[in-house]
Amino acid sequence: MHVTPPKSLQRLAGRAIADYDMIRDGDRILLGLSGGKDSLTLLHILIRLQRHAPISFQLSIITIDPQSDSFDPSPLKPYIQSLGLDHYFVSEPIVDLADKHMHGDSYCAWCARMRRGLMYKTARDNNYNVLALAQHLDDLAESFLMSAFHGGKLKTMKAHYTNDDGDIRIIRPLVYARERQMAEFAHQADLPVIIENCPACFDKPTQRQHMKALLAKEEKGNKTLFSSLLSTMRPIIEKDI
Repeated sequence: MHVTPPKSLQRLAGRAIADYDMIRDGDRILLGLSGGKDSLTLLHILIRLQRHAPISFQLSIITIDPQSDSFDPSPLKPYIQSLGLDHYFVSEPIVDLADKHMHGDSYCAWCARMRRGLMYKTARDNNYNVLALAQHLDDLAESFLMSAFHGGKLKTMKAHYTNDDGDIRIIRPLVYARERQMAEFAHQADLPVIIENCPACFDKPTQRQHMKALLAKEEKGNKTLFSSLLSTMRPIIEKDI
């Protein structure tokens, strides 16, 4: 059942889509849906936009099942079916493959690359030209600090760019939205959120968790923190297509 996101979220996503020219007439969009609050929120934003936008675009869903004991996204299948959308459910033993083939890398980085590769392949095989991802302003701010503190670079996720092969555009319509907005909507709308509890990611604090805590502490005394960070990051999240 489709539920309508708050107008505040719709406005933020709509502004980002317009600012970065994310969705164009005739686009075939594949949304990466993990079952988390962020991707479920973006799902409903895009459904509403598809119904009311002055342009026409197609929307389908992809879910990557890493075959982990701690994460089962299969309950998404009937939910997406109830929305009348095509759903590519791709099951791959990412956990086992990591044990066999991962060398000198973090599990999270390995998993992210594997998931992205599977999404690209599915998009290509089924003629989708756009991959929609649900990272939000909090994610961008955390990535920005991680890059500055640990990588020595001013870098974060881009709002809209083309992959290295030049055949798929990646868009992030939630780059202006705050994580807490997705959490509130998911709770109020009773979205079927699936909690991922990967031991490799959560057994010990990560750089990203540290940055999240750092930002939360700073925001308590600076209510315009994320607005300022967005202004700072704008030049490096500009579209690169």
